[in-house]
Amino acid sequence: MAFPENQIYLASRSLRRRELLKQIGVKYKILLMRETLSRPYDIDETPMQGESPDEYVYRITKVKAEAGWLRLTQRQLPLLPVLVADTIVSQDSCILGKPKNQAHAEEILSSLSGRSHQVLTAVGVVFKNEIQIRLSTTTVRFRDVTPQEIRHCINFDKVYDKAGAYAIQGLAATFIVEIHGSYSGVMGLPLFETSQLLEETGIRIFK
Repeated sequence: MAFPENQIYLASRSLRRRELLKQIGVKYKILLMRETLSRPYDIDETPMQGESPDEYVYRITKVKAEAGWLRLTQRQLPLLPVLVADTIVSQDSCILGKPKNQAHAEEILSSLSGRSHQVLTAVGVVFKNEIQIRLSTTTVRFRDVTPQEIRHCINFDKVYDKAGAYAIQGLAATFIVEIHGSYSGVMGLPLFETSQLLEETGIRIFK
């Protein structure tokens, strides 16, 4: 199915995801899940007991897709595909989440120091009653990082809204020894999986 002006909605506040869509020439409109920051969250992102990182990120992406389509229809906006995504950091099958404060951020980055972890990003596209989701899993290994470097990174990159307390496009890039998987997936939107989903939905990447 073709869509007017080859355009989608992006249901995300992430500047990185906007930049990545622009990188592959995708036109989008922002579909905010909340109109103001003072409103309650639309989605409860608390992990369920016994839920694996894969199951969690897939579930949250599906819930985001459903909520995005509901918001679209409630506002009676033109019907276009809605793109959603969710990114988490996992180590030893545990979800690390976003840091609650300075001490928590230091704890997370200390646990990543000198070890490998996984960054999981699920991307979903919803149009009408059909939701398609793809999962990207990337393994990242940090060098040994000193407490002073960790504190500097936290203050420099302002990590409190970032899964795993770091941004690969920030100072934390100097900690990374190797990556196996998708760089754009670690940024928050795996472009291989995203382009596949959009092409299958009718959004042409290669016109």
